[in-house]
Amino acid sequence: MISASSVRGRSSAVGIFLATVCLLLGCGGSSGGASSQPLLTQAATPAISATAALGGAQVVTLSTVSNGATVYYTTDGSVPTTASTVYEAPFLVASNLTVNAIASGSGLSASKVASQSFSPNIASGTLVWSEDFNNAGGTNIQPNPAIWTYDTGNNGGWGNNELETYCGWGSTTAPCNAASPNAYVGTDGALHVVAEQPVAGVYTSARLKTEGLFGFQYGRMEARIEAPEEQGLWPAFWMLGNNIATINWPGSGEMDIMERVDAATTPDFNEGSIHGTGFTGTSLGTRFSFPAGETAAGWHTYGMIWKPGSVAYYVDDPTQPYVTYTTSSIASLSGAVWPFDAGPSFVILNLAVGGQWPGSPSATTTFPAQLVVDYIHIYTN
Repeated sequence: MISASSVRGRSSAVGIFLATVCLLLGCGGSSGGASSQPLLTQAATPAISATAALGGAQVVTLSTVSNGATVYYTTDGSVPTTASTVYEAPFLVASNLTVNAIASGSGLSASKVASQSFSPNIASGTLVWSEDFNNAGGTNIQPNPAIWTYDTGNNGGWGNNELETYCGWGSTTAPCNAASPNAYVGTDGALHVVAEQPVAGVYTSARLKTEGLFGFQYGRMEARIEAPEEQGLWPAFWMLGNNIATINWPGSGEMDIMERVDAATTPDFNEGSIHGTGFTGTSLGTRFSFPAGETAAGWHTYGMIWKPGSVAYYVDDPTQPYVTYTTSSIASLSGAVWPFDAGPSFVILNLAVGGQWPGSPSATTTFPAQLVVDYIHIYTN
C-alpha cells in the first residue's frame, strides 16, 4: 500500500525531472506566456584538405556540407569563433602552423572544431608556388582556369574613370571578341594581357585575378614583367585581401607591387604603394627610379617581401628593397588601420586604359598594347 506522502514525494521528484528537461530543451510554458523555441541544428564540422604545392608547401582547402554555413578559421592555434577569419579561397601553407576551423550560419549552431597541423619545416628562400604560364602547344591557350578568373565589364570606370571594358576568356559580349582574346598564354610561354582599340574611342583589355581560387599570406612574391609604355596606359601587378568579399575596399587592404603610367620618363619609374582604411590615394606610395639606360619596357622582376606588420618592395634585387612599410608607417594617420595581417590576399594582373592617373590615350598611343608576364613565384621568407 502506497501512502499519500510517498505519492507526493514521487510526484515532486517527477516534477523536478520534467522541469529540468524543459530547461535543457527550451520548453515554453503557457503560464509564463513564452513560445517554445526550436533547437538549433549544429553545423557539420568543416573538412580540411591539402594538395601539394612546391618545396613541401601545401594549398589548403576548407569546406562544409552544411548549406548556408560559413567557415571561420585560425592559423595561430587559437579556437576559432565567428569573429575569426572567413574562409574565402584555398590558401598556401608554407610554414609550421595549425589550422583550426568551425562552420556556422543562420539557423545553425557552431560546429565542432576541425584541426590539422602542418610542419613542412621549409628553409628560408625556398620556392613554394609557381605560375610559369607553360604552353607546350603550337597555339595560344587560355590562362589556367584553376588559377585565374576575371573581372569583366567597365564597372563605371572601376573607381578611377578608366575607359576600357575588361573581357574574360571566350567573352563574346561587345566590344569583347572571343576570336581576339585580351588575355592568353602564348607559345612563348608567357601571359599576354592585351589592350585593344576595336573602334575609335572604344577600348578592351583584361584583368585577371586569383580571387576565390588561390591566396597566400606572408612570403616573397615576384613576377618577371615587360610593361607597355604609352600615353594613357596603366599596367599593374597587385593584391587585394580575400576579405574584400565581406568588408570591401579599402578595409581589405591593397598592395601595389608594379604600377606605372604613360610613356617612359627619364629616369623611368615603378610605383610601389599600400592602401587601407585611413590611407588611400598616394599617401603611402614610393617611386623607384630605374638606373640610367633602363626602362619598364625591358624585362624586370618586381617583388614584394611580406611579413607580419611589414610590406617591402624591390625591383630586380630582393636584397635591396627600395621601400619598406610597417605598422609604424600609418601611426600618424588619423583613423588608419593596418589590414595586411588579417588573412590571405589574392593576385591581380591588369592593363587599364585611361583613368585619373594616366589620363586618356592620345593619337600617338599604339594599339594593341601588351603587358607580358613570364612567371609569378612565391618563396618563403
